[in-house]
Amino acid sequence: MTSLSSIAEKVHAGERITDEEALFLFECRDLIAVGELAATANRRRNGDRVFFNVNRHINHTNICVNRCSFCAFYRTADQPGAYLYDLDEIRNRATEAHAQGATEIHIVGGLHPDLPFDFYLEMLRTVKEVSPHLHVKAFTAVEIEYLSRLAGLSVADTLAVLKQAGLGSLPGGGAEIFAPDVRNRLCPEKISGERWLAVMEEVHRAGLKSNATMLFGHIESYADRVDHMRRLRELQDRTGGFQVFIPLAFQKENNPLGHLKRPGPGGVDALKTLAVGRIYLDNFANIKAYWVMLGLKTAQVALSFGVNDLDGTVVEEKIGHDAGAATPQTMGRDEIVTLIRKAGRVPVERDTLYNELRVY
Repeated sequence: MTSLSSIAEKVHAGERITDEEALFLFECRDLIAVGELAATANRRRNGDRVFFNVNRHINHTNICVNRCSFCAFYRTADQPGAYLYDLDEIRNRATEAHAQGATEIHIVGGLHPDLPFDFYLEMLRTVKEVSPHLHVKAFTAVEIEYLSRLAGLSVADTLAVLKQAGLGSLPGGGAEIFAPDVRNRLCPEKISGERWLAVMEEVHRAGLKSNATMLFGHIESYADRVDHMRRLRELQDRTGGFQVFIPLAFQKENNPLGHLKRPGPGGVDALKTLAVGRIYLDNFANIKAYWVMLGLKTAQVALSFGVNDLDGTVVEEKIGHDAGAATPQTMGRDEIVTLIRKAGRVPVERDTLYNELRVY
């Protein structure tokens, strides 16, 4: 019979828990006990060290062919607020980031109906021309599938061309929730969960690392969350290509799903989701509290719930903020270091591929 004590025995022994046990943890009312188990699992792997990086987000366009119900970012080309950065604007942002000590440029945007494939190659080359040492983490699995159709190439060949132009790794967006019934309500025009996973398998086969996300706190059930994490764990068993798991808290403002009076996840739900992710995803080295969507205080508390990564300085994030995120647009290096230290942890600056650059 599943119980907190039987799960605790597995966690302390370093054994894998089942889907049923993960669901039990989601439904468990003892948040502190679940958090302590996650902290145990994290401490075994990462000690008291917490990663962050100095990065810059560039959301190059919000013009998109998809109409996801949870998204407040997308526009059609003729809507107020629609925009597209040209290459000079992208170069300027990359130059500014490099001057501020950034090691990573994070690029995601809408699926623009009119941009040619060459624009994306030139965008990568433009960033690398600013500095060959800037790592470009760009394009979700959804964007890669779109670009492969745009280029008339297979996903594998598309990735090869993008790599040659400067692509270094992939973010984890577009995963949302894999369960088909939920996904069809969230984002019916987006590629399926199965296709997202298949594209990521191609990404890993191409020698590129990626992140993995899960959008939570909307219309999904706990069982849907466990199903989502199971599919990630199975793919990670095969490829080992995921660097970090990032649960993304649903932001309810300015989107159709939020107008259905969905409240979004609270702090308890966010902490429990991060903790269960740490315990269940035993083949993921890193669990990230994305402070942009969680809020600074919840992200800081999450460091006691199995989290070992706080993302980075970010700068000019638009997607979460358009949906109502009330966090700052950026945090300075010193602010992140202080936040981690006040949580009793050791700040470690990393690069995109989790190589350590400096221990504070």
